[in-house]
Amino acid sequence: MKFTQYFLYVRQRPDRAKIRMEWIEDTIKNPAYTEVQSDGRIRKWKRIEEEDKILRVILLPDGETVHNAFFDRSFKGEMK
Repeated sequence: MKFTQYFLYVRQRPDRAKIRMEWIEDTIKNPAYTEVQSDGRIRKWKRIEEEDKILRVILLPDGETVHNAFFDRSFKGEMK
């Protein structure tokens, strides 16, 4: 996986450090819901059973580079 400098910096926060890389990778490969932002960035969501939370991963328009990943408390879409 590739990462932005922003992701690497924000990942140091205690609330983000507990997000496992395998969860991020699985969300990218097997999202329950996907949406493209107006700026071309790609949002992907998946429920992380171990945490009983929804993980949102934001990719750059290249579809490969992780820009952000966090547990999304305001997810409104429908999971498949």
